[in-house]
Amino acid sequence: MFGIAGFKHAGKTTLTERLVAELSQRGYVVSTVKHAHHTFEVDQPGRDSWRHREAGAREVAIVSTNRWALIHELRGEPEPPLQDILARLGPCDIVITEGYKRESHPKIEVRDPALGHPELANGDPSVVAIASAAPVAGSALPVFDRDDVTAIANFIVAHVGLEPRR
Repeated sequence: MFGIAGFKHAGKTTLTERLVAELSQRGYVVSTVKHAHHTFEVDQPGRDSWRHREAGAREVAIVSTNRWALIHELRGEPEPPLQDILARLGPCDIVITEGYKRESHPKIEVRDPALGHPELANGDPSVVAIASAAPVAGSALPVFDRDDVTAIANFIVAHVGLEPRR
């Protein structure tokens, strides 16, 4: 497991998407877990699965010939720990998390210095590298251009100990 963390609008989703594409093209089976700090909908009001949830179902599975999804309503329960979500994933070579900046797994901090956000790497030993939209001076950590997806993917593969592919 390896994380992509940072503050809003720093470029986390774009980097995650590009890393998933890069690692998948290299032949790795990649899964992702995205942490959202707000309410989100994965189905649409009025659709059958939405109606099932609204009627009170705790879990709703949607299955077709192309994909399946499981929606679990917490109904007042606390948000599950990341480890519980990981246990529900199928086998893969690597899980990329997006968000989860307070978790202790290794992660890259995504920065856009123009936004003026605090730096996660200061005081967080789980941040093992920085991907930035602008140069970062004086960092003891490896620093990557946020758009250098090949170099970032190479770093992640080496860091987590995956066998190189391509």
